[in-house]
Amino acid sequence: MSARTPAAQVLPSALPAHVAIIMDGNGRWASSQGLPREQGHRRGADAVRAVVRAAREIGIRALTLYAFSAQNWSRPGAEVGHLMDLLRTFLIDERAEILARGIRLVSIGDEARLPPLVRLPLRALVRASARNRGMTLCLALSYGGREAIVAAACKLARAVSDGRLRPEDITETLIDGTLDTRALPPVDLLIRTSGEQRLSNFLLWEGAYAELYFTPVLWPDFDRCELENALAAFARRERRYGRFVK
Repeated sequence: MSARTPAAQVLPSALPAHVAIIMDGNGRWASSQGLPREQGHRRGADAVRAVVRAAREIGIRALTLYAFSAQNWSRPGAEVGHLMDLLRTFLIDERAEILARGIRLVSIGDEARLPPLVRLPLRALVRASARNRGMTLCLALSYGGREAIVAAACKLARAVSDGRLRPEDITETLIDGTLDTRALPPVDLLIRTSGEQRLSNFLLWEGAYAELYFTPVLWPDFDRCELENALAAFARRERRYGRFVK
């Protein structure tokens, strides 16, 4: 890794507790290889397996992957169907390893929109892994950051309407506790692959003070070495949280 600091040399205290990844570039990877988009998604699924394993071994407490956005439903039906099949395959094929490695699986997003072929194995693995404490793997499925904030606001509005809550009692902590991510630590490091530099409606509230890391590497080529590069960059950052530091 030349001048970079390998993650293996980063002290545990310097590792981010929660890493979130926008996995971008499957289609462009396929095009660059002269392959159909489906092959890019398939290779992207392989990258997911490798990165989850690496994050667990390195000692990341929580890893959130932007697997399918609320806006992805507008893609062609055949592509959406292929992505759902890949999700189902991942949930079934990786079940044994997730349980053996002590990984707790959770999901965020509009689960009701997922087809039963994904929803049923997802719920089963969430239940089976609920007591695991090795690492939390969070899959963002049919997820949007704005949609999540709206849903939380609706819950609080109903509580106010029912007289169970006063408007002046609404705080950041209360909103935190209303979001689906309430059991996860705040996002410390948010990675986006493929060279794009935008959040694309991902963890807008939770990533308020996240360190952002953009890499030109397309997601199917993102591996343990690339993850370690991102972690090493994070370890060199000075996190200020809005404070003045001389």
